[in-house]
Amino acid sequence: MNKYLKIPFATPYNSAPFSKIKTEDFMPSFVESMDKARAEIDDIVENQDPPTFENTIEALEFAGEQLDIISSIFFNLNSAETNKTIQEIAQEVSPMLSEFSNDITLNQELFKRIKSVYDSREQLNLTTEQARLLDKKYKSFSRNGANLPEDKKLRLREIDKKLSQLKLKFGEHVLAETNRFELLVTDENDITGLPEGAKEAAKHLAESKEKEGWLFTLDYPSYIPFMTYVENRALRKKMALAFGSKGFHKDDLDNQDIVLEIAKLRFERAQLLGYKTHAHFVLEERMAETPEKVTEFLNELLEKAKPAAEREFKTLENFAKELDGIDHLEKWDGAYYSEKLKQKLFNLDDELLKPYFKLENVIDGVFTVANKLYDLNFELIDNIDKYNDEVLTYKVTQGNGALVAIFYADFFPRPGKRNGAWMTVYKPQFVKNGENHRPHISIVCNFTKPTKTKPSLLTFNEVTTLFHEFGHALHGMLANTTYPSLSGTSVYWDFVELPSQILENWCYEKEALEIFAKHYETGEMIPMEYVKKIKESATFNEGMQTLRQLSFGLLDMSWHGIDPSKITDVKTHELEAFENSRLYPDVPENCMSTAFSHIFQGGYSSGYYSYKWAEVLDADAFEYFKEEGIFSKTVAGKFRTHVLSQGGTEDPMVLYKRFRGKEPEPEALLKRAGLIK
Repeated sequence: MNKYLKIPFATPYNSAPFSKIKTEDFMPSFVESMDKARAEIDDIVENQDPPTFENTIEALEFAGEQLDIISSIFFNLNSAETNKTIQEIAQEVSPMLSEFSNDITLNQELFKRIKSVYDSREQLNLTTEQARLLDKKYKSFSRNGANLPEDKKLRLREIDKKLSQLKLKFGEHVLAETNRFELLVTDENDITGLPEGAKEAAKHLAESKEKEGWLFTLDYPSYIPFMTYVENRALRKKMALAFGSKGFHKDDLDNQDIVLEIAKLRFERAQLLGYKTHAHFVLEERMAETPEKVTEFLNELLEKAKPAAEREFKTLENFAKELDGIDHLEKWDGAYYSEKLKQKLFNLDDELLKPYFKLENVIDGVFTVANKLYDLNFELIDNIDKYNDEVLTYKVTQGNGALVAIFYADFFPRPGKRNGAWMTVYKPQFVKNGENHRPHISIVCNFTKPTKTKPSLLTFNEVTTLFHEFGHALHGMLANTTYPSLSGTSVYWDFVELPSQILENWCYEKEALEIFAKHYETGEMIPMEYVKKIKESATFNEGMQTLRQLSFGLLDMSWHGIDPSKITDVKTHELEAFENSRLYPDVPENCMSTAFSHIFQGGYSSGYYSYKWAEVLDADAFEYFKEEGIFSKTVAGKFRTHVLSQGGTEDPMVLYKRFRGKEPEPEALLKRAGLIK
């Protein structure tokens, strides 16, 4: 029991007691939990009995349970509800946790016991899941220096400690840069073209800060409508320069040196462990296996997408010239003219669609889709704590009434919450002492807030984002494994996006849209001509979109698939990486890497390609649903049984083939994207 946070919690469903947690309790809780975990490790090491799967591997799996609970609460708050104190604690505790983790993986006596079990694995008659856990535990030690001599272990510790601090610092700089930029517009003519809803939100934001006019920020719900609709090209440029130059100002929030240092330390770490590069180290534990395979995969798609992208760009350029006499299309023109061209071609824009996507209706829609596919029910509950009043909490049950999960949903931007959208876990699913502990899952988004006159109306892009994150949530909720480290989304990184990306497909299907796309004022169903246009426009500028995603994947590999020690200038290196995928002229003031949080703060280093990799899987998998009907209980049952419930208990390709009956083929994706006929 933890005397600061009183673990286990005396709360409904053992949920996190946010209102009782004092920020000042985190640090002592961390210290106490680390001590408790160390004692649990000591018990394993000092056990006089010969090492077995149960007394070593299983015991290690459940050691540090209390520390995991505190860490998940704390770091989730640091993403969704942070403040200066939490950030300071994060800076202090991250190197401590890194040190603690190294204390375990570099514990020679513990490794000896693990190796003893690992070496005799053929004789142990283990289940598939147990064998997977044993392999994972052994590799977590061998891949983190357990076989190294003492001097190299010491250097590894130093590197890990430094990396944990640098990654946090990188993220704090990006958040601070996002928060410090504001564009106040006092003349309404300067925002001609901006939809009423976005205008009202900007007015509301200005009022909340006691300012006259319309206030815009770099938060997505403010930035994206501005870049998409505002006619004033000079102001679009101003916004784009601010957005694209985060961490690139040679000031106290500059990330250039941090990027170089992270890349070099990751390379040194990989070399210490006997790998050619950081990417070689990372990809050993991925479906893709090697950097060569990833680069080949990205370049193969690039080759297929580039001609289409160049045609689309030329069309866009000609359109902008025809419409407004623009000679050279710049990055701040892309979203604006794409939207105009899309409206011309399909007579469809977000403003036309938004009234049909009231947030509450979309939430009901995604719940109904989950019910039709997996027989799940969602009940809004108010008897568990929230970390912010805006958070919604649900009890998720099976058709027979059995508890499946607790679900948190946090939809709107606010200070202290990072940009973007993500799914996270407060408590994983696992089985212990015969009891199946059900998971506590959360999704966090940054959608357009309701205003005085309008509810939260989502763009179609926000609708797909909600379905995407909910797909991850289902992966977490429907987990049904024994061990927490193999549960839910604890899968190979290039497999984790399959459950999220496949669910996006339902947003384009008539049968699904009929469930939730209703006009917020009249209740009228979305007109079928709109549905037809949504499907037709789904592949609009898909070549350009594909090229953009591939360029990010190639940039990631350029940082992590080589020896970066000769890189002295972040921007120069980035320009070289973008050489084959660039459409727009470069903007000297902007730099992608200095705010590329996915790879320098999140877990996507050497893994950004996985979005495209998972698209190949999801397009292939959805073909199966379409063949049998998008609400086919048979196909959904197979997907749940072989993919969603299995977590990381087996090799992903084995699971995929069990569901699909064959390996995935990229043709389905290229066809869906309109890149091949």
